[in-house]
Amino acid sequence: MAEIIQEDSGHKKGGKRRPKKHSTHIDMTPMVDLMCLLITFFMLTTAFSKPKVMEIVMPEKKQDKDIAPVVEAKRTMNILLTDSSRIYYYIGIADPNKLPLPDLIKSDFSKDGIRKVLLEKNKKLFLSIDSLKQKVLKGEVNIPKDSIDGAIKKMKNADHSGPIVLIKSNDRSKYKNIVDIIDEMAICNIARYAIVDLSKTETKMLDSAPR
Repeated sequence: MAEIIQEDSGHKKGGKRRPKKHSTHIDMTPMVDLMCLLITFFMLTTAFSKPKVMEIVMPEKKQDKDIAPVVEAKRTMNILLTDSSRIYYYIGIADPNKLPLPDLIKSDFSKDGIRKVLLEKNKKLFLSIDSLKQKVLKGEVNIPKDSIDGAIKKMKNADHSGPIVLIKSNDRSKYKNIVDIIDEMAICNIARYAIVDLSKTETKMLDSAPR
């Protein structure tokens, strides 16, 4: 704020009063306060605005001498993604040499959709992990917070009854659907899942599936 200070310099006898003029004075205090507030604001917003990254562990490239792991058909759950956020899933393996083929079951991303199915299939492991988290929060189990992820990882590695989920998508599915289904894997504590390509048999199954 700028201000001009004027003082009465007195007057001579019989003369007029003339104010004494001083140079303009600018008060910089409000500007300094504003600058400190702006610096604090930018520091806080820069610290809180961090990029969100989803970690996806992909399998190593298969070598000629490698033997494909044997997957139990009864534990295998295939999730097929297509357009309009529609989801189909089936249990087992779609082998064209072994008829009849599994039936496709239609689902979606609602609370009663694919999440409910995954929780039912992975109920034992999900409850075990949730129980551990609750005990840590209540102080019943003395585990450092940094070690919780390691304990959960050990529980997932020791699980041999939960589903093995194979995520597959066709050319009409959206990237958002891939992100959403991976989020569901984390929410439901699925221990083993992978993103693989659709087979020709599954493509034909999707073409004839109910809309």
